[in-house]
Amino acid sequence: MTNTRKRGSGYEQVAADFLMKQGYEILEMNYSIRQGEIDIIAKESNCIVFIEVKYRAKGESDALSAVDYSKQRKISRVALTYITRHRLSEYTPYRFDVIAVTDDGCSLIRNAFDYIP
Repeated sequence: MTNTRKRGSGYEQVAADFLMKQGYEILEMNYSIRQGEIDIIAKESNCIVFIEVKYRAKGESDALSAVDYSKQRKISRVALTYITRHRLSEYTPYRFDVIAVTDDGCSLIRNAFDYIP
């Protein structure tokens, strides 16, 4: 594992711990298929939440701007595969969140973007 990957996994674990304290149930970490990866898949109440984790150092752009259209589209496609493979009902609510991990803690952006076909 590269140092960058180790560091990223560390931030993802910080984010997962934060989310669990917020009442989320973590279903998957680093869900990966050929088309891409989703950092965290969780459940909040009856909603499946696909979460992108971004580390932000002081002075860097906000986390949401780091998740551009192309990244949103890739996450959407991986999410669709997850929904299909797990045979979730078409009525199962889902959303896409982004969480920024900084040296000061975590910041959650709920409904950060919509599904992009």
